[in-house]
Amino acid sequence: MSRRPRRPASREAGSCTVTVCRGCCCGTGKIPGLDHPAQLAQLRGALAGQARVRATGCLDACDHANVIVVQPSAAGRAAGGHPVWLGLVNDPDAADDIVAWVRAGGPGIADPPGILDLYAFTPPRRLRRDLDSSAT
Repeated sequence: MSRRPRRPASREAGSCTVTVCRGCCCGTGKIPGLDHPAQLAQLRGALAGQARVRATGCLDACDHANVIVVQPSAAGRAAGGHPVWLGLVNDPDAADDIVAWVRAGGPGIADPPGILDLYAFTPPRRLRRDLDSSAT
């Protein structure tokens, strides 16, 4: 039997997960002029009840600070969606684009706004594996 406490079911259970790095470079003074707490609050407020937004420690992709990973819902994964890593997310407009995409269904369900292609990057396989295993 698992020792992990069960979370109550919510409307978010079948939706995307948005992981916001707040480790050694993301969420610190490395990006001057960016209000890191406000960015996280913006995402949480805009996606409340629609997606799980979680802050995590360092994702080890510091060259791309600030990093946000959008993981597909179960339906998105079934449709072939994979986690999408977005780097250099350093302005409110980028966060708004992420919100719009997640509200539309996210990876596997909806195409991201074209501008997010500029933020997307492929992290090393080890990082992708570690994030996928922590999401379960």
